[in-house]
Amino acid sequence: MATMILKRLGVSVFVLLAVSLLVFVFTLLLPGDPAQAILGQQATPERLAALREQLQLNDPWYVRYLTWLGGLFVGNLGTSAATGGSVNALLASKVSASLVLMVIAAVIAIPVGLLLGTWSAMRQSRASDQALTGLSLVLAALPEFVIGVALTTLLSTTVFRLLPSVTMAAPGTRVWDYPLQLILPTLTLILVVVPYMIRMTRTTMADVLDSGYVEMARLKGLPERQVIFKHALPHAVGPVAQVVAMQLAWLAGGIVVVEFLFRYPGLGQAMVDAVNTRDVQVVQALSMIIAAFYVVVNLIADVIGILANPKLRTESRS
Repeated sequence: MATMILKRLGVSVFVLLAVSLLVFVFTLLLPGDPAQAILGQQATPERLAALREQLQLNDPWYVRYLTWLGGLFVGNLGTSAATGGSVNALLASKVSASLVLMVIAAVIAIPVGLLLGTWSAMRQSRASDQALTGLSLVLAALPEFVIGVALTTLLSTTVFRLLPSVTMAAPGTRVWDYPLQLILPTLTLILVVVPYMIRMTRTTMADVLDSGYVEMARLKGLPERQVIFKHALPHAVGPVAQVVAMQLAWLAGGIVVVEFLFRYPGLGQAMVDAVNTRDVQVVQALSMIIAAFYVVVNLIADVIGILANPKLRTESRS
């Protein structure tokens, strides 16, 4: 088990290194001159040359990559070309705001998705199971911006004017100081990820409940609750953890669209602003933050799947 976990860790590190190289190369391929984009079309050649030197744009690409990668290892995300300040300081509040949104969505979505998926699996082919499956299929087919617009229309504009449609936190205040502004973006994220959790949990639990060892436990006369929690769930934890990990990883990337839709001051809005201002250092930092979150969540899911595998636990004791 330890060997398998170390292998997963090694693969995760390799993936992050590969992603860092791809992110750096793709930002180099962006059209236009970063110095020109920052200073504008009226900038003098002297100012452009000085800024290129300051941003190390005259160095070979591999030197710039190694310098940037070395900064990542020590937690230095670089200097924002647009503001001239530290990227760490620029993104600190953005990261915390996005984390609040993702944590709230995850805390609600994970138990709801797992419980509804398990309940649906235990009621296979019944009317309630078919209704829940149909609803989850419809929601899973809708893009996040469609769900966001529908919720805004329903709860903020024409039908019920209960919630603010966009985030309007005053400068210097934290976004969670105004809880009502968190409801629409959080609800959008929940309605996007929960259908997938329901469907995959139902499929996994249905396969487990139809297995021979679960049938044997029932034939022994064990209570249904004990059959579910002692015999079925341990075999379903690994696949379900992978599903949960994929949806949590989606939150890191899909939150860009949701935050832009609701003008939420998090990583998504920061990414859009950085692309518009050609702030390459911020784009690179945000891409690595999202990639690191994705890799770490999947690594945790792999470890949970390994530790929860009854076969591996039995082999490790022998």
